[in-house]
Amino acid sequence: MAVPVSLVAVPALARGVAGSGSAPALTPPCDDGDDPTPAQIEGPYFKPNSPLRSSLLEPGTQGTRLTVTGYVFGRACLPISGVLLDFWQADDNGAYDNTGFKFRGHQFTDARGAFTLTTIVPGLYPGRTRHIHVKAQAPGRGVLTTQLYFPGEPRNNTDSLFDARLLMTVRDAGGAKEAAFDFVLDVPQTPTPTSSPTTAPPTTAPPGTTWAVGTSYRAGDRVDYGGRSYVCLQAHTAQPGWEPPNVPALWRSA
Repeated sequence: MAVPVSLVAVPALARGVAGSGSAPALTPPCDDGDDPTPAQIEGPYFKPNSPLRSSLLEPGTQGTRLTVTGYVFGRACLPISGVLLDFWQADDNGAYDNTGFKFRGHQFTDARGAFTLTTIVPGLYPGRTRHIHVKAQAPGRGVLTTQLYFPGEPRNNTDSLFDARLLMTVRDAGGAKEAAFDFVLDVPQTPTPTSSPTTAPPTTAPPGTTWAVGTSYRAGDRVDYGGRSYVCLQAHTAQPGWEPPNVPALWRSA
């Protein structure tokens, strides 16, 4: 597992100048069925030195609130801690803040490789569909620059940059929206032994549980945990600590 990076040692992603401009290679697919994370162009609005924060909301922020959660994995589908994620996007009117840092910020994945971004649904501007920009960099590794997209957007069909592999899973949550996306980075890892897919749940699992460690789940699969039903949002292989109630990026209540 990667070791978290200190702010002092952050490479030139969020706290320094932009990199060489060469696009990193596509990340390889995960063994559990996850798709690779394709790279996309940086675009003209990236700025270094974004603030360290997981919420891009400020007093008076207009727009539909959006919470994006997910994980960052390496080549063996193991989560990576300390990954630097730098997000930037347009405001509700489709404009970027090029003088300050509104709707710009960076954060690090936690010990489980997880992240949470609190923001708004970005507005539209000519020529593009809705999207969120992101740079992802594991400690000591290259930068993956890409964009995240929203399903069901009419402009997805006309935006020449749109890539369906970068669609988030998005659902309504009252007057807000919740989204999920997992990144796969080109970081070598040594796989750890996992239980057989037919292994029964741990003895500590509550009654009424069909979810099992070591099972490969695909989007749309249904399981029960503690008497409640859940639907899989992202293909993955279940690991201890990823019980459905604990990982909203992977499971939602049915």
